Amino acid sequence: MAVPTYASPLERVWHYTYLTVCALIFVFLIAPIIVIIPLSFNAEPYFTFTDRMLSLDPDGYSMRWYSSLLTFGMQNPDSTGWAFWSDAWANAKWVQAAKNSIIIGVCSTIVATVLGTLAALGLSRPEMPFRRAIMAILISPMIVPLIITATGMFFFYSNPCELLALVGLSPECGRLAGTYLGVILAHATLGIPFVIITVTATLVGFDQSLNRAAASLGANPRTTFFKVTMPLILPGVVSGALFAFVTSFDEVVAVLFIAGPDQQTIPRQMWNGIREQISPAILAVATLLVIFSIALLTTVELLRRRSERIRGVTPR
Repeated sequence: MAVPTYASPLERVWHYTYLTVCALIFVFLIAPIIVIIPLSFNAEPYFTFTDRMLSLDPDGYSMRWYSSLLTFGMQNPDSTGWAFWSDAWANAKWVQAAKNSIIIGVCSTIVATVLGTLAALGLSRPEMPFRRAIMAILISPMIVPLIITATGMFFFYSNPCELLALVGLSPECGRLAGTYLGVILAHATLGIPFVIITVTATLVGFDQSLNRAAASLGANPRTTFFKVTMPLILPGVVSGALFAFVTSFDEVVAVLFIAGPDQQTIPRQMWNGIREQISPAILAVATLLVIFSIALLTTVELLRRRSERIRGVTPR
């Protein structure tokens, strides 16, 4: 941004000071993320730049830590062909963690998207009583410290029948802690607030007269929702679903409290790797997650611009 020709010397100093401060903040935020990318190609089992890496010696760089993501935990890592891929799919620790993260992430995203969208639609109606109080309760998982939420989930999921009996309910239920269902419900709980916020923001510019016009033409509520409302709020729904998926994919605190040995996700596997064996393979996983996050954020931004075009908002 150029400085206006009529700017005073003090305004010019302030302008360049402002740009310098912004640049320093940007470097402060992005440097820890950028530095792990070259370190993930380190040929040595160190978390620092070696002399050969600093001198740009090709022998100082290697893909060994990326290949270890497939071989760590395999029964026969020296096998080839179909036997190698079958062994990696069945036994490799990181592959198992990736499968669990995707399964749990997709399932929890579906639950969070459906419930969050329904909640946002209800809260957007002006006749909804106690809207502010209900909204505060629904987005509380974003505000309450995660360690407190995870602790509460652990005690509830460990014996849900006993706790439900305290309020007069006596359902037939089992232990949720240590199960895939428990982890999915926990991640859905953490993802619902993101869906509510994004869908509610999309509904702010929604013209309710479109629903009344559809009803006046004979459309029932279900047809009105899927033919009129849903296409217009779809960018917000998809954005909320992406945020919910990223939240699930990145969650480690709730997993430590609720998941069992069979529900090892990528964040928990990274946590175990830091505690049990320090390996640069963690940096390789972090690099892949950075690329994955950039792709998701790009998708969210494209959806935001599409939503603005649909609502007639001038893109910034």
